[in-house]
Amino acid sequence: MITLKQLRYLTALAEHRHFGKAAKACAVTQPALSMQIRDLETDLGAALVERRPGDVILTETGSEVARRAERVLAATRDLADFARHSGRLLTGRLRLGVIPTLAPYVLPPLLPALQTRFPELRVELRETQTRTLMDELGRGALDAVLLALPVDERDLETLALFNDPFLLAIPAGDARPKRSRIDARDIDQERLILLEEGHCLRDQALAFCGAARLSSGLGATSLSTVMQMVANGYGVTLLPRIALGVEARDERVKVLRFRDPEPARQIGLAWRRTSPRKADFVAIGQIVRDMVAA
Repeated sequence: MITLKQLRYLTALAEHRHFGKAAKACAVTQPALSMQIRDLETDLGAALVERRPGDVILTETGSEVARRAERVLAATRDLADFARHSGRLLTGRLRLGVIPTLAPYVLPPLLPALQTRFPELRVELRETQTRTLMDELGRGALDAVLLALPVDERDLETLALFNDPFLLAIPAGDARPKRSRIDARDIDQERLILLEEGHCLRDQALAFCGAARLSSGLGATSLSTVMQMVANGYGVTLLPRIALGVEARDERVKVLRFRDPEPARQIGLAWRRTSPRKADFVAIGQIVRDMVAA
């Protein structure tokens, strides 16, 4: 009979591609994990793993079983959440993912507010790029994700929270006055600096500017690094307004607004449709809305 333990071990093996590492992640011995995988293969009547020295490759069947096992495990965790949190708002553990272009600006006010209003809540944070967060949310490693919408996932539910307009950050020595309004055509694409590939903010900026790629080839892993490059005269960048208070304090930088309709990204929360904690996510979303509006 197939067990949740076997499925958990298989998904760990699919992730780590090594019996020893998978066993360590599951806090069991390697022989115990290997035996459970063999039992699973026997129960299913199919080879799931191609064993090689120092490496593991899942068969085509094994990959599909592992993918479906992730859904089963996620649904099981949702079932447990339903039992634990039924009738109680924002208690216990909540695993929240946040994209890097939001985390430094939203979390500092959000976390104290949650701690004060919901002292029984324990938030565990994961900050990384959207693609990784979506994968971890789908397989149940995260409960909800704060990110830029839309997301193209049928198994997820989303809640729009606020619009985050873009500004153009330029060196303070630029001749254009601070109060001037600009258009996309006013951006010198030869000097445009954005985050490295994989960040949704980069894709949004390129789409607005009408550029297929950056001529300068410059990129960075954080907005703070990009803004330092702007401050030192290396170029210009698009800055989300949510980051203005943190990233535009340097006197060597000034920001310009775009003409209406201002370009913006929509920020929201995403979670699995099967999650029983929708009330928790809606409550968090309202706190975020109130913070931004204040």
